[in-house]
Amino acid sequence: MTLAIIKPDAFGSGKAGRVLAALEDAGFRIRGSRVLRLRRAGAEAFYAVHRERPFFGALVEFMTSGPCMALALEHDRAVPYLREVIGATDPAEAAPGTVRALYAESKERNAIHGSDSDENARAELGFFFGQVDLIESA
Repeated sequence: MTLAIIKPDAFGSGKAGRVLAALEDAGFRIRGSRVLRLRRAGAEAFYAVHRERPFFGALVEFMTSGPCMALALEHDRAVPYLREVIGATDPAEAAPGTVRALYAESKERNAIHGSDSDENARAELGFFFGQVDLIESA
């Protein structure tokens, strides 16, 4: 299982349904979803690994700028496959047909977050969902 977040740019522009459809069409099973608006403390905690990076402040501002949707996604190769499906961080470098190539505005407003490792996926899922919130595999 892995975490995806439909970010404020895609959610606010009405692209959440299309992003969800792309994920389901790619074979992901949705095991949890939550619409929320991150507060500053939550965004800073979630992105703490980037605290010393020059883009941290702008990232926190962006992620708190509007509602987003956290998703728990299941697939046999959930983490690496989601990374393939969403495409490169910069939509100009993303492969055609990937979520970011289709729906991202820019490298900074790139429509979707995806966990980058199994370890981070577990931690990130725990940030947004309790065990009771997730549907077990069929």
